[in-house]
Amino acid sequence: MTLELFSLAGKTALVTGGSQGIGLMISRGLVQAGAKVFVSSRKADACEAAAAELAEFGDCEALPGDVSTPAGVAALIAALKEHTDRLHIVVNNAGTGWAAPLEDYPDSAWDKVLGLNVKAPFNLTVACLPLLRAAASNADPARVINLGSIEGFRTQQVENYAYATSKAANHHLTRILAQRLAPEQITVNTIAPGPFPSKMMAVEFEQRQDVYEAANPMGRVGQPDDMAGIAIFLASKASSYITGQVIAVDGGFSTAPW
Repeated sequence: MTLELFSLAGKTALVTGGSQGIGLMISRGLVQAGAKVFVSSRKADACEAAAAELAEFGDCEALPGDVSTPAGVAALIAALKEHTDRLHIVVNNAGTGWAAPLEDYPDSAWDKVLGLNVKAPFNLTVACLPLLRAAASNADPARVINLGSIEGFRTQQVENYAYATSKAANHHLTRILAQRLAPEQITVNTIAPGPFPSKMMAVEFEQRQDVYEAANPMGRVGQPDDMAGIAIFLASKASSYITGQVIAVDGGFSTAPW
């Protein structure tokens, strides 16, 4: 019974930005837990490479798409409907950042970052609703998992003005959607990662990974299994009664002085 709580056998998932970094960690975890996973990102070759890698662990297919525009979201869902008539899990992982000094911070950064980190998860979730409703049940709801960040509830030295603001907005969007969709047996939760190895963090890690490790109460940065574990939990029956939550996965980093 305990293992069944965390099994994703028979479930179908869509992971945006799933071809690299945290998205790939999540995709691998869902595949290994038994889900059929559609990995999506803008670059078709990256999708194909990720799907080929993950197919060694289970059922995974590439489904390229650009969720940064409503037209791109519509095209992705149309392609998804060619493969399935229901969706148990959608992971809104695609995102971007933009760091620049305060007085040089461009207006275009706000449009790009808020568009992909806030509008895109909203648009994709709404577009997925018919598929999520088809999969949802009282005993085991359909799941929306958003990717936030600990930067959404604390400040850091990095001048990521639009990014940090967008993640705070993402966290609150999760709460709003959770309240609206709970009666339809669809849960909405957010994972708020601390420092993990990813493309976005590559430069930071190259320059000062040791600083992040020293500042973390657990003395390390996140690893793939840390991200896979929380994603499996939020996608599985074990979390059926949890919605509207923002869960920090950071080794206590957000509790430490910085």
